[in-house]
Amino acid sequence: MADKYLITGGAGFIGSNYASHLLAQGADLTIFDNLARAGAEKNLAWLRQTHGAGSFHLLVGDVRDAGALEDAVGDASVVVHLAGQVAVTSSVEDPRTDFDINALGTFNLLEAVRAAGHKPLVIYASTNKVYGEMSEHRLTEQRTRHRYAKLPHGLPESQPLDFHSPYGCSKGAAEQYVRDYARIYGIPSVVFRQSCIYGPRQFGVEDQGWLAWFVIAAVLGRPITIFGDGKQVRDMLHVSDLIAAYDAAVARREQVAGRIFNMGGGPGHTLSIWAECGPLLEKLLGRKIPVEYGPVRPGDQAVYISDIRQAQKALGWAPKIGVENGAAELVDWVQAHRELFA
Repeated sequence: MADKYLITGGAGFIGSNYASHLLAQGADLTIFDNLARAGAEKNLAWLRQTHGAGSFHLLVGDVRDAGALEDAVGDASVVVHLAGQVAVTSSVEDPRTDFDINALGTFNLLEAVRAAGHKPLVIYASTNKVYGEMSEHRLTEQRTRHRYAKLPHGLPESQPLDFHSPYGCSKGAAEQYVRDYARIYGIPSVVFRQSCIYGPRQFGVEDQGWLAWFVIAAVLGRPITIFGDGKQVRDMLHVSDLIAAYDAAVARREQVAGRIFNMGGGPGHTLSIWAECGPLLEKLLGRKIPVEYGPVRPGDQAVYISDIRQAQKALGWAPKIGVENGAAELVDWVQAHRELFA
């Protein structure tokens, strides 16, 4: 029997890309979204234009509404939980709303899944922010980046959790509930601690989706502020590579149930936030990009690189799209869709 999919946050960046991927395969899909995120209506319009007005079911609702989630889960066999408050800075300004959406919202979803009785697979999008600042790992400074002094494969899942920022707390609490519902209630679930996901249809803002924000701002001539020295390093994962990992988890649901994986580009797909990203974007755009510098933001990690070996082994998966090619695609997409950012 073919799977029935529910994507919470399905009108967002990752959600709409995964929705399009599933619809291209003829999947039975329900999107649950409160449409509060900038770009959500535009992503839905794109999905309808690309796949047909009736190609998916849309439920407009909020994860803080437990009853709405019970209705949404229905008889879905795969639930991909992407809905969430996504910015560290917003969590610092309003920690209660961050908790209600990320922690309580995920709890509501798990209870809806438990009430459904048929135990669908739950894929939960967590974050590398659950590791905190990782200050115990010595760093070295090079011309264009900071680097781990020892971790050649990146940070493993065995790294102790250290929820730094309300966002880290809410996402970390939620992922532990997801894992424990697999143990206690037998609900198959998998947690992906996602790193910097990027690609087309990302309406990045200064607080979240930094590469997309830099591209959008550079293309449209908007001011860019670099917080810190710009040598902070992230491992980058193109959204299509993330989608391949989701598909692999669905295909191997019995083997990965109850597990947590780092999900990023790993050591082979890294970029420093401006010391390397700036020259790359200037090369792609053919001009200098002016920036200003500000203080480091709370909870920012000087280096985060995922050790993705467990995910590679368990999922039979590996990222394929290089950072330069992925960034070039993102630049082309923003340039071709300037009207979306008016």
